[in-house]
Amino acid sequence: MTIISRNKKLIISIITTSVLSLTSHKGFAQIFNSEQNPLSVKWRQINASGFRIIYPDELEKEAQRMTNTLKHIYPYVGASIGRKNTSIPILLQNRGVIANGFVQLGPKKSEFYTTPPQQFDSQDWLNNLAVHELRHVAQFDKLTGGLAHPFPEQVYLAWFGVSIPLWFFEGDAVSTETSLTNAGRGRIPSWIMPYRTQLLEGKKFSYSKVNFDSEKDLTPGYYQLGYVMASNLRKQSGKNIFDSVLTDIKRRPLRAYPFSGSLKKFNGKGSKEWFDNTTENLRKEWELQAQKSTTEAYPSLNKKADLATSWFLPVKINGQQILTLKQSKAEPAHFSMIGPDRKEKKLLSIGYQEQPWFSYANGLIVWDEVRYDPRYRQRSYSVICSYDLQSGRTKKLSSRSRLFSPTLSADGKKIIAVRFDLSNQCNLVEMDAGTGTILHTYPNPENLILQTPAYRQDGAEIAFVSVSEKGKALRTIDRSGKTEVLIAESQQQLSRPVYLPQGIAFNAHYNGIDNIYYIQPLSKKISALSAAKYGAFNVSLSPDQQSIVFNNYGLQGYEVAESLLKPHAPGENNFVFLGAAAAAQENSGNVFAAVPDSSFASRPYHALGNLFNVHSIIPVIEDEYRGGLQINSDNLLNTMNVFTGVNYFRDLNRFEYNAGLTYKGFYPVLSAVYRNRPRRTFYNSNSGVQQGDWRENNVQVKASLPISLNSLNDTYNFSLNTSTSYTQRYLPENMPKDYITTLKFPMEYSFTFTHTTRQAERDIAPKWAQILRVTYLHQPFDQQLAGDLFAAESFLYFPGIARNHSFLANFSYQRTSGIRRYDREINTVYGYSNIPAISKLRNTLLLNYRFPIVFPDAEIGPLAYIRNLRGGLFCHYENLGDETNLAEPKTFGFELRSSMNLLRYKPLVDVGGRVVFVNKMYNQNPILELILNYSF
Repeated sequence: MTIISRNKKLIISIITTSVLSLTSHKGFAQIFNSEQNPLSVKWRQINASGFRIIYPDELEKEAQRMTNTLKHIYPYVGASIGRKNTSIPILLQNRGVIANGFVQLGPKKSEFYTTPPQQFDSQDWLNNLAVHELRHVAQFDKLTGGLAHPFPEQVYLAWFGVSIPLWFFEGDAVSTETSLTNAGRGRIPSWIMPYRTQLLEGKKFSYSKVNFDSEKDLTPGYYQLGYVMASNLRKQSGKNIFDSVLTDIKRRPLRAYPFSGSLKKFNGKGSKEWFDNTTENLRKEWELQAQKSTTEAYPSLNKKADLATSWFLPVKINGQQILTLKQSKAEPAHFSMIGPDRKEKKLLSIGYQEQPWFSYANGLIVWDEVRYDPRYRQRSYSVICSYDLQSGRTKKLSSRSRLFSPTLSADGKKIIAVRFDLSNQCNLVEMDAGTGTILHTYPNPENLILQTPAYRQDGAEIAFVSVSEKGKALRTIDRSGKTEVLIAESQQQLSRPVYLPQGIAFNAHYNGIDNIYYIQPLSKKISALSAAKYGAFNVSLSPDQQSIVFNNYGLQGYEVAESLLKPHAPGENNFVFLGAAAAAQENSGNVFAAVPDSSFASRPYHALGNLFNVHSIIPVIEDEYRGGLQINSDNLLNTMNVFTGVNYFRDLNRFEYNAGLTYKGFYPVLSAVYRNRPRRTFYNSNSGVQQGDWRENNVQVKASLPISLNSLNDTYNFSLNTSTSYTQRYLPENMPKDYITTLKFPMEYSFTFTHTTRQAERDIAPKWAQILRVTYLHQPFDQQLAGDLFAAESFLYFPGIARNHSFLANFSYQRTSGIRRYDREINTVYGYSNIPAISKLRNTLLLNYRFPIVFPDAEIGPLAYIRNLRGGLFCHYENLGDETNLAEPKTFGFELRSSMNLLRYKPLVDVGGRVVFVNKMYNQNPILELILNYSF
């Protein structure tokens, strides 16, 4: 029996990635960003009231504003959990185009990604980030006493990961952002819409399914779960409930399920019981809202989906076909054409977008997608692409740009888009749809955040949404720069205006549900065009101008619907504001209403002068025989990592001392590791097998050049690596007299090329990918240890016979000589370590077929949430043409695996078993391998 594990080294710090603070209009999850900016960025800093604001020099104005804002609002943000002051570095990141923010420990810092998204709530973007992320700072300070620095940071963060559910961290922060401002995601019907839809459709998802997601259904997610749980707890238990709970957790940290236990201590119910209570209360409130609301059912024009699927932004391009941007749990994003019989034709797969977006006119599609810098992935771009439906030709219209929400004129010759520069100045720009040339830039003297512009039919006027701290407004502008406000700033979730005959359609939630509305510019009269039960979005006018096509939200996602163009009264606002009790308890009004406007002294922040930042000492477990302690240092710009530590070798009864560093600021990544370690070997002598021990000083250095390019749904990676080492052995014990005491600079070179296409959530492995890797090892400076190794590996992924199946053909070859004669660099057959070798390893051909079996979403009490069951078949050859042939593989068999969340913790665990049958010539019984992997 063999235990297979992908992770050979367990450091407690990896648990910290399960504790994540991040805000965006989507609320998606990712680990802390450890990427770098290019060296050309010039950094500055401001120190005030415990905050250390570090920012690129283009953001001087925003940095001054944020310094005033942070010091003013923190006492309000931390009040309900007893925090009035803090100390934390905050980095303003302006090189990327993906809106984001997070707080972390190890090192303690927060990062604000300053480029606003094209859809978020009705307030200033950086204010939105500030109130949310500062609540996370207050949470962390409450649990650590504000004294995490310098040594226990990663230990604290690991403790958070196993003690407190993610839904609390994010739900409490969303509740706070909603309670302390006039905006916040808790006031947006579309944000909580998946939860409302699920309950009103009679679906009883388990606590784990709502929290941990599903690979077949749309689920609310832990942000929304956390918000409704936090709101219900504040409503029933008062303002100080989380102060009491966190204080109790801090006092009694070493317990199973401490958050649930402390919650039950103060309220009589644990987490699961509060989930049941909250669910029942939500169902009653939303059922009452549904009874009060006048709604209409809209038949779907798309085929019925058997799993979560959305057809975004439908456009009727003739009387019979509908163009959409489709994505689902089983398929990545692509343009799809729906015919009159609901049959679909896939047109083109595209790359990552921060939000689904495209525009169609006169046979042309344009859209924006994210492209990354090849090396410094803190820098990304939003480029505009086009696709000609007739010719099938794709064109990139902009490079290294920061352009969003491109929309075509009716004749398809011009594009209007939103542009942000590095100082966060926002403008509308007009482009030539054929060449991408900028034709005109529209003024924006107030520097409002601009969103989702659209042309009038004659191209002479543009409608757009503006955002400021006052709220969202609907405006128009002509080429002379004359602007008119059609809808003044308010907390309505205005989005995506579209010109219709005699007016402009747009999204809002006047009746408490996101629907499509219509305004007549002259009279300013607002009417409703839809009355969806859960939400209607993304309107477009049919070619005959008699009806509208739009997205109608349903249980499995955004469906395609059509309705006659008949304006009607908007109806009464029946929105259920779940955060009302928390807002009343805070009683602060809008915390941004009276932010001071002081000026602060700023000074340069020298990246090379701030390379060292010791933050944690952590336990390290290498394996069952080796463990110790390690001190970690990471600088705030993610360019330098340093560690030093000591490990105890239980089997040798000796200690190892080590230190290392990695510098990632240059184009190549440079690293060096020093080890002073004990070693042991066994050798043959005239007296039989002898045991020999020694110590050695070992220095390893490595240079890596990682390059990554992406275009549409393709990603290309190139990696060039070279490394060497020097070893000096000493203090020999029972070693032969002629043992080698010095190993001089063995050289290793490797080159890897990878091409992959975007994967869907259900994909077991890539459907289409190629990986080529070449490795060469030799010892040019040490002739007494002559020998070399050359290895070449290829991994070719192909689609399987059914959806989300994958077939892998992995052929590898190696040639070895001298002291490397028996080294192994290539992948081996399953069961390799349990099968006696007949000859030296030269090549392998590994054929693997993997497929999903079922997606049960099964909650087994608090023990496990089982997400899927997967199968695999394999047929492996070794030394093909010599030991084995295509008719007689060395090993073959099958495996069963399952991904699950254990003990209601976020990390995903992959468990399974593999049965390996062996060719009869090896005289080997079948082998059972147990599989255990985990990811964060």
